[in-house]
Amino acid sequence: MLLLASSSSLSLSSPSNFHLLPPSSFPRPSLHLPFPSFTSQTTPLRLHTSPPLSCSLSSSPSSSSSSVEQSGSFSQMHNSLLYSRAYWISESVIAWNVDVGNSFGCYLLTSKDASLTIANCEIQGEDLKIKLHEDRAGLPANVVEKFPHIRGYRAFKLPPSLDVKPLLKSQLAVVIYDSDDKCRNCTGLQLPAVLDELFSYTGPLGALFSEEAVSLYLWAPTAQAVHAYIYKDPSGDDPIEIVALEEENGVWRTKGPKSWEGCFYVYEVCVYHPSTLRVEKCYANDPYARGLSSDGRRTFLLNIDCDELKPDGWAKLANEKPILHSFSDISIYEMHIRDFSASDLSVQPDFRGGYLAFTLLDSAGVRHLKKLSSAGITHIHLLPTFQFAGVDDQKENWRFVDTSILESLPPDSDQQQALISAIQNLDGYNWGYNPVLWGVPKGSYASNPNGPYRTIEFRKMVKALNHIGLRVVLDVVYNHLQGSGPFDEHSILDKIVPGYYLRRNTDGFIEHSTCMNNTASEHFMVERLILDDLVHWAVNYKIDGFRFDLMGHIMKSTMVKAKNALHCLTKEKDGVDGSSIYIYGEGWDFGEVVKNGRGINASQFNLPGTQIGSFNDRIRDAILGGSPFGHPLQQGFVTGLLLQPNGHDHGTEANAKSMLAASTDHIKIGMAANLQNVLLTNSDGEEVKGSEILTYDGTPVAYASCPIETINYVSAHDNETLFDSVSLKTPMDISVAERCRINHLATSIIALSQGIPFFHSGDEILRSKSLDRDSYNSGDWFNRLDFTYNSNNWGVGLPPQEKNETNWPLIKPRLADPSFRPQKIDILASVDNFLNLLRVRYSSPLFRLKTENAIQQRVRFHNTGPSWVCGVIVMSIEDGHEGFPGLCQLDPIYSFIVVIVNASPKEVSFASPALQSRSLQLHPIQVMSSDQLVKSSTYEASSGRFVVPQRTTAVFVEPRRNM
Repeated sequence: MLLLASSSSLSLSSPSNFHLLPPSSFPRPSLHLPFPSFTSQTTPLRLHTSPPLSCSLSSSPSSSSSSVEQSGSFSQMHNSLLYSRAYWISESVIAWNVDVGNSFGCYLLTSKDASLTIANCEIQGEDLKIKLHEDRAGLPANVVEKFPHIRGYRAFKLPPSLDVKPLLKSQLAVVIYDSDDKCRNCTGLQLPAVLDELFSYTGPLGALFSEEAVSLYLWAPTAQAVHAYIYKDPSGDDPIEIVALEEENGVWRTKGPKSWEGCFYVYEVCVYHPSTLRVEKCYANDPYARGLSSDGRRTFLLNIDCDELKPDGWAKLANEKPILHSFSDISIYEMHIRDFSASDLSVQPDFRGGYLAFTLLDSAGVRHLKKLSSAGITHIHLLPTFQFAGVDDQKENWRFVDTSILESLPPDSDQQQALISAIQNLDGYNWGYNPVLWGVPKGSYASNPNGPYRTIEFRKMVKALNHIGLRVVLDVVYNHLQGSGPFDEHSILDKIVPGYYLRRNTDGFIEHSTCMNNTASEHFMVERLILDDLVHWAVNYKIDGFRFDLMGHIMKSTMVKAKNALHCLTKEKDGVDGSSIYIYGEGWDFGEVVKNGRGINASQFNLPGTQIGSFNDRIRDAILGGSPFGHPLQQGFVTGLLLQPNGHDHGTEANAKSMLAASTDHIKIGMAANLQNVLLTNSDGEEVKGSEILTYDGTPVAYASCPIETINYVSAHDNETLFDSVSLKTPMDISVAERCRINHLATSIIALSQGIPFFHSGDEILRSKSLDRDSYNSGDWFNRLDFTYNSNNWGVGLPPQEKNETNWPLIKPRLADPSFRPQKIDILASVDNFLNLLRVRYSSPLFRLKTENAIQQRVRFHNTGPSWVCGVIVMSIEDGHEGFPGLCQLDPIYSFIVVIVNASPKEVSFASPALQSRSLQLHPIQVMSSDQLVKSSTYEASSGRFVVPQRTTAVFVEPRRNM
């Protein structure tokens, strides 16, 4: 996730007045380019299924506060105003990590027209020069708690009589003077803390519609003036009206006629921007926009409550949602909207790749979703569907490569990727992790990106998915934004309140650890915008769940408030049962937030007790081997570690066995919902808690306090698909049939584990992306899904050079080998086996236990300790029955279940006294399976011996006596 930022020059010596720009659209002037750290335009490189090893590249001149103020170098003084190393933390206190020494004094300087300049160690151009006094008591405790990264800064007090609010609209600097009145040190200020104290606001924002009027509200406390440019049409033409908004305590507002409804508008915000050291006229959409023009340059005045925007039966949908008794019953299927239908010839051309493809009754894709739903999948997780950059909403501007040319090329050719890469930013494809506006559906997925079609068609999609038994999860990306600065066409929030919404380092430059402009949910109005947006999607689009991208970069308090805000929604008041909305996300801990560096963040180890789910990368890495950032040939539990080496150096045989033992323990913990306090016997024969089992870097494997806090998965949109990972990590000389079994073996572990199972779309049809490890911008060609089951998309060329070139020597011989390609019979068998796994999971509530205590009481692992059989996991689940007092009955059909996972390339035999004398039989669903191997699994009651074929997961059940 490393990105390179562009650079530009900026003259600092000349005073600057308002920088005037035409309001007809979002302008991109050729002069006065802002400072590079604020305007680096980047493309997101998606590696989010596990915390990035390094994503700390900063485009600022310094990433620490150690250069100017520590050295006091006069030669660097002219750069000082570009930095914002001081923090205005409350109405009366400024924090600055500065050595005052024997200085003459510290002052706050203000300039409304941004005229501050430094020359020859003298600063000029101020309107006010305000004496500050150091408070030896230091920073208040509440400030340190909210902003731990400035712990230890000096506190400077302002005069108590000072009227602070108007000063916050100016260019600001704090200055240390020597006795001869020379500027010894100076810097700009970061304002979020004082803005939160003085201007936190809970009233209306955005456009409000009544029978008589349309009202606009914009929070912009640092703005000097705000105008709304009202347009009749989505593009072109002069505005029909230019309205000056009036300010009250940081909120700008105006009321217009009802005729504004259906028009478009743009805000002109006159505001000091620290990236350019100028007062700029910025042109931006409304952050609370609910509609957009097709080019995304104007906000559409959409009355989202209007009945004309609601499909038939919309009002009743809350009462017709698919039944969900408990979050433990959830299983998730992750899908990209365009992937679903872009290549589906059973979908009419104008519906392909969009919302309306889900509304068809008999397309190949919808038929497939019906199968998944009937077998047990409860939720469809849609990759980002808000307005994002990287795809033009106007389809007539898209460019594509003739598929007949691509199909004619060899499977290991580099020509396909070259053709796709040449137009990758001009086609209709991108995953969408580059947010521009959170509250508006993406226009490229609508039949018409102008007008109300986005809203109408999105609602039709939700209704259609609910109708076939699937709830809808939105992938939300609140941790970063695509644009920043006053001129970037994708910048919105940073134009309206510069320096507030985006998290900055101690030099004042935007943090980029998420690979672009990080947001700061620790700031009140950022958090408010996130909460308002979630409620908007839940109420106005009846969304059933939210998956948070890089959730660890959001504060834990924000996530808890988000859950509470959603769960407070009711059918009677809001038309939504908020108690059934589930939230989960990526709890990785890295970047500036690592180890609670910006407050307690929503990382894996901070979330226990919240009932918010997070992805369990431990079980994924143990099943497949290594990690997405390790060597691609590193083997794991199902891919042949120790038992079928692929030639990669895993050390000595003893080392490989130790690695396999550790991986097996990690999987067992994952199968027990990755609970911290669950006890099990590890590979050394010791009884330990889940939290006492450690990963290779010494981190505890387990982190959850209840099952719904764990999302178990083995693949996701990031990194190689499951089948591609298996094809890389297994020996080249095994058969494709064996690889298909390994693919199924991996999904079986996820499907039969406690916690919430998560599957990437296509896992069940052996989906390939031709070994592409990051297909975020690889177009329809490498991301193609075929729900006719004719192809799994293997061997469609070397994957794009950008992220895969170093692995081409490994990839090329595999793609060139025709024996790697599954046939239709293999894909059909895989679908059938996957559906059977889901049916097994939902055949008994014992696979979906709701509490830590239930798992502790009922789940046991056998084949443990030093004499364990390599490559075999044996799990039993006990239900209440006669002779087992104190354990209530959950399952009316089965009293005992045994799951045996055999990852070995050979048949295994396993016996346990604890499993003797039971009336176990192969699960009826597996008895009826088309998989002849699983049907040959046996159990002998007298010895407690199981025989399970190679690479097979067998489930044995004990029917109740009265059945």
